Parts: sequence; C-alpha cells; structure tokens
Amino acid sequence: MKYRSRTEITVLILEAANGGATKTKIMYKSFLSYAQLKEYFTMLIENGLLEYEDGTQKYRTTEKGLKLLKIYNQIEELIPSTIK
Repeated sequence: MKYRSRTEITVLILEAANGGATKTKIMYKSFLSYAQLKEYFTMLIENGLLEYEDGTQKYRTTEKGLKLLKIYNQIEELIPSTIK
C-alpha cells in the first residue's frame, strides 16, 4: 500500500462520515487503526470539519467539511497526477 498524505486521509474520513457514520465504519472505510482515527478525529472536530451527534452516536461531516471535499475534488480534476 502506498503512503498517503494527511490530506488524503482527511478526505477519506470526511467522505466516510458524509451522511453520518460510526467510528468503526469510518475506520474501515479509511483504512486506519483506532489510534490513528482518534488522532484525526481530534484534529477534524477542533477545526469544525467533523461533528459528533450524541443522540445517534455517529460522526457527521459538517458544511465546512463538505466545502473542503468539494474544493479537494476540484483540485484533483485540475491536477490529477500530483494527487494520485
């Protein structure tokens, strides 16, 4: 497996949490260990990209996070060779 940048991992987490997902689902979809996932969750929540819903016990991508995904995908279209 190739090395992934922090940006790529962040995007995978935000995509997995889009619409709401549990820690386990996000962990499997982004191919991370639990320790790695906890580190990213802290960073994403502090930056307002991810939120935790107490009632459903799920994580959800915020509007700010969705905006980041949109911008990332636009950049990926413009320069695909440098991101992949």
